[in-house]
Amino acid sequence: MSNILLTSNGFFTDSIKQQFLQIIDGQVTNAKATIITTGSQKKQNNTFAIKAKENFVQLGFNQVDFTDIEFDTPERLKQYNVIYINGGNPFHLLYHMKKSGADLLLRQLAKQNTVVVGVSAGAIILGPSIEVVKFFTPQLNTMDIQDLTALELTNIAVFPHYDREDLFQNTSGLSIEDRLKEFEHVNECTVVRLKDDEYILI
Repeated sequence: MSNILLTSNGFFTDSIKQQFLQIIDGQVTNAKATIITTGSQKKQNNTFAIKAKENFVQLGFNQVDFTDIEFDTPERLKQYNVIYINGGNPFHLLYHMKKSGADLLLRQLAKQNTVVVGVSAGAIILGPSIEVVKFFTPQLNTMDIQDLTALELTNIAVFPHYDREDLFQNTSGLSIEDRLKEFEHVNECTVVRLKDDEYILI
């Protein structure tokens, strides 16, 4: 069974980097990584995607590629040991995951030796649904997606950037925590809060 690492900001701290290296047993020389940029503005020119590639190289990876499943065949994911799903718009990312069939392929790879790293939106779509995104930022659903079922690689629903009130301001003045409690009550679920420097290993 593969390991899944859910983060808000990818390799944001040294402890997250060390945890990742433990997952792959330090075998970076022969490891191949790809960064899925589909949800990100500017795709592979996205600041966070570029930073992620730099981090992989600093960790010792010799091959780090970008993959955009909106245009690239998802079959190419099979050649990588590590699949890093960058953040961005969760609706856009989930739509193309399903349209391309990458969702089905990722479920298969997750049962093998592939390490999957989800970052922000990339972490959310690995869970049961993206309902919490609709609750907080419905304006991001420019594609009018109705089925918010996510990839279900894990049953853990996460809320990245829990400590970033500046990212989720609203006119009601309610805090992120207040709104999350309301969401959990209405949907009878539990959401794991994930600060920018935190991660969950599955």
